[in-house]
Amino acid sequence: MLYTLNLYSAIFYVLLSFSEESTLFYHRVLFSGFTIGSAVLLYMYLKNGKFQDKMYQTRRKKSNFFNLVFFLSFVIGAALLLYKYFKKDPPQKHDSPFVFAVNVILDAATAHPALLLSKNGRRVTWKGTGQDLPRSTQRFNSIPYVLGHLSICSGKSHWEVEVGNASCWDLGICRDNVTKKEEFTMSPQKGFWVIRLCDGDYWALTSSVTLLTLKEKPLKVGIFLDYEAGYVSFYNMTDGSHIFSFSQNKFSGVLKPFFRLWSSDSGFLTICPGEE
Repeated sequence: MLYTLNLYSAIFYVLLSFSEESTLFYHRVLFSGFTIGSAVLLYMYLKNGKFQDKMYQTRRKKSNFFNLVFFLSFVIGAALLLYKYFKKDPPQKHDSPFVFAVNVILDAATAHPALLLSKNGRRVTWKGTGQDLPRSTQRFNSIPYVLGHLSICSGKSHWEVEVGNASCWDLGICRDNVTKKEEFTMSPQKGFWVIRLCDGDYWALTSSVTLLTLKEKPLKVGIFLDYEAGYVSFYNMTDGSHIFSFSQNKFSGVLKPFFRLWSSDSGFLTICPGEE
């Protein structure tokens, strides 16, 4: 019995050498009526439980850490996939409308008598007084319009017009066979795909006209036509922004570039040189 007690005591004192916690535990248990041997056994049992609990907490922390790493990897991977899927590739040269530039000059045979064309056929100015012009069945007589000489019946075409400080103008395309001898309302249904500047406001001449909001006044307007796709787009070449598009059209027959000045204070329009 004495031998067993001494063994317990020896073990207990060895445990005491490891921490102050064991000393405090010994005194509390001893004063509670436990024998030294019982105190040693109880301490070892509780100590082992704490050790296992610490091991569990360590494993749990490691598990949480790996779970967090896995979750972050998943989120980052998903974000990269979404970015790759939704990001827009920079415009390629073959996708740009500007590579479809065409050479447009004004068709004098269609010009209203109030409009004066330059010798090279690239500028139209308001003349006002009637001019002695050759008779032409293609000439506009009621409204000061003029068409481009280019006939478009397929493919993609792009041209640019300097509008500068012109105060009132119409630009776009129209069918070759539109009415030229009487007044009419312009709309896609009537064969016109046109935008307008009038009294400081910009409009798209849709079936019910659409007021346009532009961040910057265009000094040059780009017109892009995709015949087969059925749309006409207008661009502000001053800041490169999109102005308006007529889409979901079914073109047929010949289309022509279209121009209009309104009055003597309209200024002038100049067609930029394109591909010959």
